[in-house]
Amino acid sequence: MTPVIYVAAALAEIAGCFAFWAVLRLGASPAWLGAGAASLIAFACLLTLVDAAAAGRAYAAYGGVYVAASLGWLWAMEGVRPDRWDLTGSAICVAGAAVVLFGPRG
Repeated sequence: MTPVIYVAAALAEIAGCFAFWAVLRLGASPAWLGAGAASLIAFACLLTLVDAAAAGRAYAAYGGVYVAASLGWLWAMEGVRPDRWDLTGSAICVAGAAVVLFGPRG
């Protein structure tokens, strides 16, 4: 379930942050701020569901998923296709996240 939780958390965080971006940078209605705040609360709650012994490790591993999800948002919501450097960097981040989360511990 951890990968599913991370993806859901990433979408909640990105949507919440984008709501603030839309208001402050794109001139969207301030009504977006309520939805953005609710989405950020959902993000924080979702991360508590990750099966990890320490919060810091869960957050570190989440970082890689966030990078990949942000590039998905870039393409799907902003219409900007990620280039090969975006995809390469994202793959490195996801691999790093997997090492942090699933690496053997003694």
